[in-house]
Amino acid sequence: MSARRKTVTYFHLHLVSDSTGETINVLAKAAVAQFERVQPIEHSYALVRTPRQLEKVFAGIADAPGIVLFTLVNEDLRHALVRRCAELGMPCLSVLDGVLAVFEAYLGTKTTHRPGGQHQLDSGYFARIDALNYTMAHDDGQNVHELDQADVVLLGVSRTSKTPTCIYLANRGVKAANVPVVPGIPLPPIVENLRRPLVVGLLASPERLVQIRRNRLLSLSETEETDYVNPSMVRDETSAARRLYEKLGIPVIDVSRRSIEETAAAIFTLYQQRKANGG
Repeated sequence: MSARRKTVTYFHLHLVSDSTGETINVLAKAAVAQFERVQPIEHSYALVRTPRQLEKVFAGIADAPGIVLFTLVNEDLRHALVRRCAELGMPCLSVLDGVLAVFEAYLGTKTTHRPGGQHQLDSGYFARIDALNYTMAHDDGQNVHELDQADVVLLGVSRTSKTPTCIYLANRGVKAANVPVVPGIPLPPIVENLRRPLVVGLLASPERLVQIRRNRLLSLSETEETDYVNPSMVRDETSAARRLYEKLGIPVIDVSRRSIEETAAAIFTLYQQRKANGG
């Protein structure tokens, strides 16, 4: 590969929100993912609801010119930000305007212009908090006697992204637990008898696992070769995990080339299908 092709383009990306910034961060990541060899330098401004707070945003974008994306519902703040960006010659876009316009046209009603309306403290919010608390208490094989209370239980060998996938699911209100599949150590008996939760097995190619595990050991300053990163042993480990999943009769997801979001989305689809079928 030539040096030219390896070049990464860096740019400043300003994300301005009158709420937590979660929505605009997700949208920005989705947009950036469509471009190769570009890397944003993100500047996030959350809970911007007063002119004084907006002044800090102005200072930030003046110091680091780039793209400005915002989700502000207050008209005065919106207009002030757009004017300032025009003066600085910076592109500025309200990422929800197009979506809201479609909703308004179809529903025949106007938006409420309520800051952070998507994060109101409704039953869904408390369900997500409850799910997150459950997930953190049942990570990596903890409290296995309570696994029947889960919505989803993930099984997987080391470094198949069990924990972050569970946390992602919890943020969608799904109580997710995970249990490690360890060579030579049988699963807790309760796992084979679970009926209520959806049980899913995670797999990755041996080559991918070795790469991830080596990087993990390097980050811990561990350089000694062990069975944990031995290609032959890892192949045996993944083969044994696959046989276990077949024995349990559970769905299997290969995470080798999937992001955590993609893995969680696939599991969530299986979960929704199971619920629709009365499971």
